[in-house]
Amino acid sequence: RGYISFASLGPDTRTTIMFINLADNSKIFDRMGYTPFGRVVEGMDNVVDQIYSGYGDAKPHGDGPNTSKIYGGGNKYLKRNFPKLSYVKSVEILDGHFEWAQEDEF
Repeated sequence: RGYISFASLGPDTRTTIMFINLADNSKIFDRMGYTPFGRVVEGMDNVVDQIYSGYGDAKPHGDGPNTSKIYGGGNKYLKRNFPKLSYVKSVEILDGHFEWAQEDEF
């Protein structure tokens, strides 16, 4: 829960779409080759848990956006078909400092 990964198109691939795990998905994601590159260390309860998750996973596994259509239609596709979708408007590294997680934390 709270780990940030890139979506992928299969083993040894990744896309430009990032996601935050809202639950422990390690058994599924380890098998599929997802590699977490970050972790939410503050704000899961009052920020991340407020992100709309009603669409679930991307198609074909859930009712969320079709990644091919995201690439083709961008935000226009998303806003038209997924009006409740939450967006990240900015990201800030506080004090210019961040910490890398230790490998055993993943």
